[in-house]
Amino acid sequence: MISVIIPAYNAGNTIAQCLQTLTQQTIDNSEYEIIVVDDGSTDNTAEIIKGYKGVKLIQQKNQGPAASRNMGAKNATGDIILFTDSDCVPEKNWIEEMTKAFSHDSDIVGVKGIYKSKQKEFAARFVQFEYEDKYDMLLRYNYIDFIDTYSAAFKKDVFLKFDGYDTSFPVACAEDVELTFRMFSKGCKMVFNPKAIVYHTHPRSFSDYFKKKYKFAYWRMLAVKMNPDKILKDSHTPQIMKWQLLFLPLLLLSFLLTLLWANSIYFAVVILMAFFASTISFAVKAAKKDIPVCLLSPFILILRSTAQFFGVLNGTITHFIINNT
Repeated sequence: MISVIIPAYNAGNTIAQCLQTLTQQTIDNSEYEIIVVDDGSTDNTAEIIKGYKGVKLIQQKNQGPAASRNMGAKNATGDIILFTDSDCVPEKNWIEEMTKAFSHDSDIVGVKGIYKSKQKEFAARFVQFEYEDKYDMLLRYNYIDFIDTYSAAFKKDVFLKFDGYDTSFPVACAEDVELTFRMFSKGCKMVFNPKAIVYHTHPRSFSDYFKKKYKFAYWRMLAVKMNPDKILKDSHTPQIMKWQLLFLPLLLLSFLLTLLWANSIYFAVVILMAFFASTISFAVKAAKKDIPVCLLSPFILILRSTAQFFGVLNGTITHFIINNT
């Protein structure tokens, strides 16, 4: 038996599409169950779920997505548990693709799928390409250390052995990363399957996108605090992205130095040139699919690195200094 678990909070606008495709998968309905954990919604989420025959509804007071997923896992009857989000629309073969690896290799304990998007907004197209750039990196590894909850599968007994997602993460951000970092450090084998697809609505505006990048960077620092060996490298984050975080502080430092030595302005020029050089690989890959994304990506990546820098800075202060005192 397979159990599909979906945490939902005020998901009235999206949960129906998610459940519609999950009830029409390529495997027989008798082979899987669908569990939705309503995390204290105040809209019509529960009523919509009740309209789908056979979908198990669990209701709880609002405790956050990590607690919701853990609750679903504890109530699952399947040996394999799958997670997706209430705003995702899985393809009809999603369950089939997510579970293939377990039958091919008994040592596999986790599987990661991918996002796709049908959106036309420029910001959403950029976000989709950013994910695809990371997927290219994941394909280089036999085993990965990074599984996002939007398309995740685990052996239930292993998931529960690790106590599931850490509920000290109050929002849907980095709790999934922290778990798989932890699992990987203990020798768990997890794989990437780019054929396991869910469709998602990415941020439609760059203001929303940069806020999201800030939030991810902030909470990633808590995951890194819990798994310090992952501060330098993981299977999902391009190393160049980490170097780009240094752009803003180095640029500010070069401008401050001009107060002491006018010629230090050349350092700022070098820093700018180095940053733009670091974006070439991303831009060239984007050119094959989306010319506007290619042309504007260097400028967007500057703003992305700025948002991430402040997220990392605030996360470091909060999780490593304030919460350590």
